[in-house]
Amino acid sequence: MKKIVLALGGNALGSTPDEQKNAVKITAKSIVDLVSEGNKVIISHGNGPQVGMINLAMDVASKSSANTPTMPFPECGAMSQGYIGYHLQNSIENELLKRNMTEDVVSLVTQVLVDSNDPAFENPTKPIGSFYTKEEAQEMSKNGVVFKEDAGRGYRRVVPSPKPVDIIEKNSVKLLYDNGTIVVAAGGGGIPVIREDSEYRGVPAVIDKDFTTAKLAELVDADVLIILTAVEKVAIKFGKPDEEWLSEMTVEEAEKYLEAKEFAEGSMKPKIEAALGFVKSGKNRTALITSLEKALDGLEGKTGTLIK
Repeated sequence: MKKIVLALGGNALGSTPDEQKNAVKITAKSIVDLVSEGNKVIISHGNGPQVGMINLAMDVASKSSANTPTMPFPECGAMSQGYIGYHLQNSIENELLKRNMTEDVVSLVTQVLVDSNDPAFENPTKPIGSFYTKEEAQEMSKNGVVFKEDAGRGYRRVVPSPKPVDIIEKNSVKLLYDNGTIVVAAGGGGIPVIREDSEYRGVPAVIDKDFTTAKLAELVDADVLIILTAVEKVAIKFGKPDEEWLSEMTVEEAEKYLEAKEFAEGSMKPKIEAALGFVKSGKNRTALITSLEKALDGLEGKTGTLIK
């Protein structure tokens, strides 16, 4: 039995609610495969496309004849946690029913503490929402929206991405986790909050879900952090004639590859950095990077990239 924390990418969830419902059925099978082997599982997920969609929809609605109130960005993050969590929770429950398994599943709206002095607030980098052409991005930038090119896939809006310091609801997550509940938590990297005097206050930002998931794995004393992405393994010299897919990396090797800029910003780089942070946070901790459908195979050492 292993204590596992899974990081599921937001782009893997589809761009519409119907697409997401279909996508999470596949996700649920992979998750329940892990649970059926006796493992304890927490799932965290991205929300970049979804929170961008919600934020844009609320902004458009606020300028329409409906006169809908403007919705602050932290509340948009909470909305995305709620509906993505519902879809994941529902699909996992349905998969458990098919297999006559009795584990409980719960989604928690989760706040994550960040430092108000984090330099990320002065340099927005986190992509959210849909992809746009260069021309579309330039036009929308006239309204003060910041765009950056995203790993060769087009242009996306970017917002500040501070590092997670602590997870406010960590004790509740750990209580559920230790008692065998499948927990969906810290969705979208968590709702970023800062502490002012004796209060937590939400701030307009998106924390990278891989860093938050690594912090969550550290706080609940997990054995393995699994970061699920679009590829089965991590590559160096990606896209070049001498491309090399890696089955294993030591911490030292991964740090060397990071220094050599082998991994793309906003794509594989934060996954490697998050994995390293977790592996270095305690003894006998490992991280696995692989594709969703290969999660169990990766855990069994058949595929994926293991960092140890």
